[in-house]
Amino acid sequence: MADANIRIPAETRDRLAEIAAAEHLSLRAYLARLADTLLTPTERAERAEQARRQLNAWNGYDPDAARTTQLDAELDRRLDRAGDR
Repeated sequence: MADANIRIPAETRDRLAEIAAAEHLSLRAYLARLADTLLTPTERAERAEQARRQLNAWNGYDPDAARTTQLDAELDRRLDRAGDR
């Protein structure tokens, strides 16, 4: 695999290098691991759809878009409240 240069602010590079060093990794290895552990928006959507299908097959749970929006809003509200503590 070919290397690539990525232009970022020096402060960002230094912060990432410090985080990587704390985990006994080079910056290169840290960024590679980070890229391997994060999901793209497409991957997240695919996993959400897979989870929805599995829940439906397991117990019939299949919320419509309005219910999903309502549940997302409730989760956001609870997370905001927990962050205030």
